[in-house]
Order: sequence, then structure tokens, then C-alpha cells
Amino acid sequence: MEFLSQQKIPFVEKDVTVDEKAAEELMALGSMSTPTIVIDGQMLVGFNPQRLLQLAKS
Repeated sequence: MEFLSQQKIPFVEKDVTVDEKAAEELMALGSMSTPTIVIDGQMLVGFNPQRLLQLAKS
């Protein structure tokens, strides 16, 4: 989240450990890993700054 804030990329944080709906959303995506990031329908599992910037700027 710090990276997203530093890059001025807007985001919505969802904590799957305390938010049951967020956990269900994660499972519906077919992911059991965090972070799972979805930008315009593109899913990124894990932290990959370069790919994240590419998706955010597209």
C-alpha cells in the first residue's frame, strides 16, 4: 500500500482476515494469495512493482 500511495495510484484496501465479503471476493477471483490486485479486470497476484505500474498507467 505504501508503494501505491507513493506512486499516487488510488486503491481500495480490503483485509481478508477480518472482512468475510473481501475473502469471498478473493476466492471468487480464484486466488488464495495476498496481495491480489485487480486493475481494469487484470489480476496481479503478488507484489510486482513494474507490472503494477504498467497496469495502472494503461
